[in-house]
Amino acid sequence: MAESLEPEQLDTYFALMESVSLLHHAVEQQVRSAGGLSYIQFQLLARLAGAPDRRLTMTALADGVVYSRSGLTHQAGLLEKAGLITRAPSTEDQRATLVTITRDGLDRVATILPGHIVLVRDLLFAPLSGKDLRTLGDTMTRVRDHMRAQPPRSVATRKRQT
Repeated sequence: MAESLEPEQLDTYFALMESVSLLHHAVEQQVRSAGGLSYIQFQLLARLAGAPDRRLTMTALADGVVYSRSGLTHQAGLLEKAGLITRAPSTEDQRATLVTITRDGLDRVATILPGHIVLVRDLLFAPLSGKDLRTLGDTMTRVRDHMRAQPPRSVATRKRQT
């Protein structure tokens, strides 16, 4: 017989998942409305904007946003076609592709970010006290670090279909 979650665990799990879904939906709408991007595209551009030299490898991007390599390749193609990023082989590792945000990509992030910040403040942080915020931050950091202790998705082997 499978183990079950305690009622408090189950309630917490569903509250977390519903909150994440509601926040994700609102953020997706805001990003699309303000900048014509999907949330994953915004995540990629925001990560690049904050990276040293405003560039990362495709693998680092995939691991950072927890996205499949094939999905990232597709999204990067769309962003490159729109002139928001460039891709080039790494001079240090022949197997790696470097992704760099362009000036237009930085401008798009700057266009989206003000409304994004307001939305996140209103939906996520407004109902929290300073103590709540610290507790939530500490808790979610522990959960994230526990989950990230597993091998990154980008290095996971694919299961063959039979």
